[in-house]
Amino acid sequence: MLLIPCPWCGPRPENEFHYGGEAGIARPVDPSGVDDAVWAEFLYMRSNPKGVHRERWRHQFGCGRFFNAIRDTVTDRIAGTSKP
Repeated sequence: MLLIPCPWCGPRPENEFHYGGEAGIARPVDPSGVDDAVWAEFLYMRSNPKGVHRERWRHQFGCGRFFNAIRDTVTDRIAGTSKP
């Protein structure tokens, strides 16, 4: 089982967490002012790299907080976590 180190609670088993997608995606400043192509890019297009990747996670069955993690998608090893 993968242990994920929550920045607030410490290492916990993976079944306490929920994956929140790629970290660092900025929402459009004025969502009503962008066209469908820009909105679709924001909602659906992600880099999905093979290797080290910045992700957002939520400690769903713990403190309930969101945090960022750096995870290798090949080995599933987490290099580190940080508060958002």
